[in-house]
Amino acid sequence: MKYKAWFGCISGCNERYPLNEVIYRCKSCGGLLEVVHDMDQLKVRSGAAWMRLFDDRYQRTDYPFGSSVWGKKELVCPAVSDENVVSMYEGGSNLFWAERLGQELGVNDLWIKQCGNNPTGSFKDLGMTVLVSMVKQMISDGQDIRGIACASTGDTSASLAAYCAYTGIPSVVFLPKDKVSVAQLIQPIANGALTISLDTDFDGCMEIVQEVAKEEHIYLANSMNSLRIEGQKTISMEIVQQFDWEAPDVVVIPGGNLGNVSALGKGFLMMEELGIINKRPRIVCAQAERANPLYKSYLTGFEEFESIQAQQTIASAIQIGNPVSINRAIRVLKAFDGIVEQATEDEIANAAARADLTGLYNCPHTGVALAALFKLIQRGDISRDDRVIVISTANGLKFTDFKVKYHEERLEDVSFKHAQKPVELPPDYDAVAKVLDQRL
Repeated sequence: MKYKAWFGCISGCNERYPLNEVIYRCKSCGGLLEVVHDMDQLKVRSGAAWMRLFDDRYQRTDYPFGSSVWGKKELVCPAVSDENVVSMYEGGSNLFWAERLGQELGVNDLWIKQCGNNPTGSFKDLGMTVLVSMVKQMISDGQDIRGIACASTGDTSASLAAYCAYTGIPSVVFLPKDKVSVAQLIQPIANGALTISLDTDFDGCMEIVQEVAKEEHIYLANSMNSLRIEGQKTISMEIVQQFDWEAPDVVVIPGGNLGNVSALGKGFLMMEELGIINKRPRIVCAQAERANPLYKSYLTGFEEFESIQAQQTIASAIQIGNPVSINRAIRVLKAFDGIVEQATEDEIANAAARADLTGLYNCPHTGVALAALFKLIQRGDISRDDRVIVISTANGLKFTDFKVKYHEERLEDVSFKHAQKPVELPPDYDAVAKVLDQRL
């Protein structure tokens, strides 16, 4: 069966656009677009049959279906032919049972979804494989697309550069100067992207890339392009699949541009409609206090929203004051009895470090989610027997400078409750034995 999907306006217009059209906003009202699937067509297959199909494909070697994204191709992007899929077998990242941390916090069923174990070290790969595949399909069909561009705080640029390098499509990335880690900066450079460092913040980079993308030969890869949302929504599907198709009770995710929150909810809603799950988890979006426009809107019951000038934060990837996906995210949070919480710099750094002591190695953005989790448990919003998933969005190895500064106690506004230092000793057995007796 040939499944159908198209772009539709999130503002309620009846406008439809094909997925191979270079378009990011509704021509009628200017609203953002989303990928809409023919759900009646998808529901011809039962929920049980979808589960069997996805389990049969999961992490096998039948290209491209072994990818956890493309194993759900019919629900993601049926418009791409198999030969034009650009996949590095993304997805399938592990669920870390945070048993020790959960015991400390008083939660029996705490899990960390390790999205940093994707090919370029972040969850961005789940969406980028879909977008770059669609561009390859468009080029194959004769459209004149000469490159793909994005604004980024690090992870999006790394993902775009890698997937473009893999298939041979030129990429252009705009990064805010001196606001991304060295590890994040070198990734697009190493993959051959035209890397442009602008003396501004992410929001400033976003303004520039949108102007660049008005040139019809340059395709926009930021999350306002809803093709990426389609790949990212498979995080929800993968979590449920890893628990034998049972939905969790709570999912905590850090939010900046808010495409990830939107995608998370979309995945759960789609599974619910197809009869794959029969309950919705509560979604918690965590923001850094210095970049918290969604949190401020939440305090008004989402009646008001104002963009802000985001301040510098150690959670640099979510240092965003004017999130593109704000309306999508609010819609999802309302549908999932959502909570928005914020975290200070001190809370972020110490939450990441505390969890590290139980076997994790967290990026600062996961620290934001963990700090929010700690608050919700203390308030009683999460109970002892809830199954809780924290989305770890990137690999901690991308943020070595953050780790070093924490343990050397060189971060501003942080109390260093869990700082660790090497013990320097002469090469003398007695000196070593003395320290071992003291510490162990």
